[in-house]
Amino acid sequence: MSATTQQTTQHAAVDLGASSGRVVLGRVGPDTLQLTEVSRFSNGPVHLPDGLRWDLIGLFDHALTGLGGAVRAADDDGGLASVGIDCWAVDYGLLARAAGDGGLALLGAPFHYRDERTAAGVEAVHRRVPFAELYRRNGLQFLPFNTLYQLAADELLAGPAGAAVERALLVPDLLGQWLTGEATAEATNASTTGLVNVETQDWDHELIGTLGLPAGLFPDIAAPGTTLGETRDQLAPFLGGQRLPVTLVGSHDTASAIVGTPLSSPHAAYISCGTWGLVGLELDQAVVTEASREANFTNEGGVDGRFRFLTNVMGTWLLSETLRTWERQTGRTQDLGALLEAAEQVPAADVVIIDVQDERFVAPGDMPARIADWCTEHDQPTPGSEPALVRCIVESIATGFARALDDAARLAERTVDVVHMVGGGSLNALLCQATADRSGLDVVAGPVEATAIGNLLIQARTAGTLSGELEDLRELITRSHSPTTYRPQV
Repeated sequence: MSATTQQTTQHAAVDLGASSGRVVLGRVGPDTLQLTEVSRFSNGPVHLPDGLRWDLIGLFDHALTGLGGAVRAADDDGGLASVGIDCWAVDYGLLARAAGDGGLALLGAPFHYRDERTAAGVEAVHRRVPFAELYRRNGLQFLPFNTLYQLAADELLAGPAGAAVERALLVPDLLGQWLTGEATAEATNASTTGLVNVETQDWDHELIGTLGLPAGLFPDIAAPGTTLGETRDQLAPFLGGQRLPVTLVGSHDTASAIVGTPLSSPHAAYISCGTWGLVGLELDQAVVTEASREANFTNEGGVDGRFRFLTNVMGTWLLSETLRTWERQTGRTQDLGALLEAAEQVPAADVVIIDVQDERFVAPGDMPARIADWCTEHDQPTPGSEPALVRCIVESIATGFARALDDAARLAERTVDVVHMVGGGSLNALLCQATADRSGLDVVAGPVEATAIGNLLIQARTAGTLSGELEDLRELITRSHSPTTYRPQV
């Protein structure tokens, strides 16, 4: 790796997930990659009378407080060079022109992607554009909560107030607009809306018009590495009196996670494992074939014009929602570590495999009951204890991962010789070993902080501290982090 100067710079990554968020301070240089978590805060759906919403104002407040902490925690040598935001995809806020200063104001809290309203949007979109045609244009797998389906079901946009709507901003773009006053659409997240043409990687204005959406609803698309602007004057008291540059990173958290995955081979696959398991390959060209459509594989935009050819597999959501159900029922905090140790002792012959992709497992709720229903419907025995159910969930997720890895290799006509698992799931040794066993491939686990690392590396490259292609950036990760390798045992 080369660098334009032999210096280190400090950056703050605002890393927001569907269940928690945090602000991470990174000190980055040609031979330096140090992360310090400054703050962590909970996140999740708010159950309002009209559906599941995000508390985005609270999330922004937490992020701003964390950024203030990062300013204080940064070394005196240069302070913070920039801020970058990564977040989950598809969800958005609608904005209208506010009275007075003419700025943009949010019209209601954004809906959560697990809200049930999207079913009506799917039907409305497919009446106008069949899914096969959508896939040809946008290259995206079918997910009922993709942005175009949500927009089709948005009563605010369709109602009388819709005429006042000036912009739709995806969540990280909205937070960036609140920080800087500048509205733009970062490319990797924009690619998940279903409204970006897979060939041009720009808005598909013809499709937007066909769906009856307002022209100009989304702002221009900008690539990761673009400087969005500086934080607003009004925020300086929260940021040590400073105005901080805000850099666009791979704002879709999976895009940042793949930047932060030290892919060790041209034939390496990845699993970014958290609430969802994103299983796939990094490619230079999209794969938009009938076979990839039928397999429900997506071509999402990556950093530096790469494509994330992947499919969504239910991840640790199924496990965490099961633990939440038990906690509600018993009033007792669940010890995941102890449950995983007990689950490891369940005889392999007794493990029940369920289809984690069944739609019944998508929404919040009583997962143990839903799993029991699935087992009954499919003439399978219901796991009879908490450890047995945990083992069932872990092995079933691993089975889903293995199938997706096989499909990715077949559809892209690539040989896969190793799998890199990053994110929170990489800490789950039982899941990593089960994935190795069921895929027949070595699983290289870590870093768990891949998303924050990817966020920070793009900021540092934009600042001139680092240079080179993604492979060059990943060499720094390889030198500074020690992964754990799980080899197939069966």
